[in-house]
Amino acid sequence: MEEDDIYTKDGTVDYKGNPANKKKTGTWKACPYIIGNEGCERLAYYGMSTNLVLYFKHQLNQQSATATRNNQNWSGTCFITPLIGAFLADSYLGRYWTIACFSIIYIIGMTFLALSASVHGMKPRCYAKDNCDPTEAQSAMTFLALYLIALGTGGIKPCVSSYGADQFDDADEKEKKHKSSFFNWFYFSINIGALIAASVLVWIQTNISWGWGFGIPAIAMAIAVCFFFSGTRLYRNQIPAGSPITRLCQYFIIGCAEVFTFIGQLEFFYEQAPDAMRSFCSALSLTTVALGSYLSSLLVTIVSSVTAKDGKLGWIPDNLNHGHVDYFFWLLGALSVANFVVFLWIAKWYTYKTAVGTLSVHQK
Repeated sequence: MEEDDIYTKDGTVDYKGNPANKKKTGTWKACPYIIGNEGCERLAYYGMSTNLVLYFKHQLNQQSATATRNNQNWSGTCFITPLIGAFLADSYLGRYWTIACFSIIYIIGMTFLALSASVHGMKPRCYAKDNCDPTEAQSAMTFLALYLIALGTGGIKPCVSSYGADQFDDADEKEKKHKSSFFNWFYFSINIGALIAASVLVWIQTNISWGWGFGIPAIAMAIAVCFFFSGTRLYRNQIPAGSPITRLCQYFIIGCAEVFTFIGQLEFFYEQAPDAMRSFCSALSLTTVALGSYLSSLLVTIVSSVTAKDGKLGWIPDNLNHGHVDYFFWLLGALSVANFVVFLWIAKWYTYKTAVGTLSVHQK
């Protein structure tokens, strides 16, 4: 009986494929490596993406509407590719190998992007600070790097938080309680990475060079991978299983229910989703963000083409001071109000968890 208590009861295994030993794997022994990986990866992602529209405008010589549209299309792709990563993780590779393989693709993309902004002959030739003339090959390399990054992040976004949840055995009440603390620290690391990226790295890109501005995120991503591999011996791994076709149908039904009912409550979300399907359920929720990015790109295209007829500058010209970007912002404000109204209308179908404090009062 005591020997049975040594191993997890949720079917997880260690890096050798043996049943996971509670005393040697998982919980807070493994989580610091996952949290460190996520913090560095988010610093790399936001450090590279936050200022991307300006890079398109000033270095690739794109107009404002074109730069915005390209940025939104790329961002949408970053939230669509998790469907690929999640499917591979849950059906074939497992979360560990999916994160590992896609991280390598991520680093290759980050390296190409840093090289395209710093190496002579690969970076655009500039006559002044904001006056550059890139060749088609240079622009192509930039977008090749960006879409490699989009593919790489597709294997990480849906798996890392799920992989953290795998480190706690839901059949063990003591471990289950610690899962909430993991998610708190997980999101804290995301916000710290995003804060450094949006302040320090954006300043470097604007005031020092794009080479360093993209090079530092590439280094951060390399550190993230080192963090992840350092914890290999301590991780607990779910075994992928089941027919891909059958599971896809299950993913769609369960994933849609989870997205529309529990979106934004990831701790509860992971408790409800079956262990082997967590990554795909998470990826389905990310597709709503992807859809928003693609619709934003379409909105910019429509507004630019409609308002720029008959020789007019339109709402979003290359020089925003000469257009009516304020009209565009009013349009976005109106859409936000419409979104809030829809939220209130749909809220009547939501399910809610009773607050612990409230429940104890009623029980008394």
